[in-house]
Amino acid sequence: MGSAVLIDGKAVAKRSRIEVKQRAARLAALHVTPGLAAVLVGDDPASEAYVANKARTAARLKINSQVIRRPSTISQDELIDLVIALNRDESVHGILVQSPLPSHIDELAVTLAIDPTKDVDGFHPYNMGMLLIGRPVFEPCTPLGVMKMLEAYEVPTVGCHAVVVGRSTIVGKPLAAMLARRGIDATVTLAHSRSADLGAFCRTADLLIAAVGRPGLITAPMVKPGATVIDVGINRITDPTTESGQRLVGDVDFDSVSEVAGHLTPVPGGVGPMTVAMLMHNTVVAAERLSGI
Repeated sequence: MGSAVLIDGKAVAKRSRIEVKQRAARLAALHVTPGLAAVLVGDDPASEAYVANKARTAARLKINSQVIRRPSTISQDELIDLVIALNRDESVHGILVQSPLPSHIDELAVTLAIDPTKDVDGFHPYNMGMLLIGRPVFEPCTPLGVMKMLEAYEVPTVGCHAVVVGRSTIVGKPLAAMLARRGIDATVTLAHSRSADLGAFCRTADLLIAAVGRPGLITAPMVKPGATVIDVGINRITDPTTESGQRLVGDVDFDSVSEVAGHLTPVPGGVGPMTVAMLMHNTVVAAERLSGI
């Protein structure tokens, strides 16, 4: 372990959950119970574990969570009809359809069917567009979690050079927009795994965010001394020294980068806990707005 200050995602997520629980209690006093519906298609083990974690967290925070399971043979029209029914259900304030979906289903068509005021994942093109013009309804959970971590650790952003490595619509693109908006005021470079001389871009970053899904992509020579490094990657690699034969690592070579960076998120225990915490935050916000509170 080097000199970098570790950004503790578990601690930041815990503080967020306490706030969410307090807001849920205020709603309960007004006879409103925040409701979250998660739709799980098929039997993907990773999706099953993720949805179960969301449901457990919701229960602890007094959010009414329901997991709606459907077989992988469900048709696209049937899935869209289910989403439309949830749109109409006044007890449901947040809707998420867990990815990935079976190949015969157009994920965008399903996302478009979700009422944007219940889109607590923040993936609906309406919400993405509002984010781009600086008037977000819901922000995607992982980028929002990153922003909350930077705020919690008072990482300066005004005038800094932020390099986001990864161009996904779930993390990279929305996070670049969030960092560039007024009040945050970073100068943003959006790079990716095929950027020519990626290291040259990364070395200019005061704030470096890795969200590619490639283990150990970011190494110490690519990091500006004292930079804040946020590792969004979650990758399973083989490790015969563990009981399972595997372990989780990020996109950042933690051991070497910790010797150079000023702040650094670990994997696990960094960004991961924030994603579910922000989903709970968005669900309570949805309940407040839809109830006119």
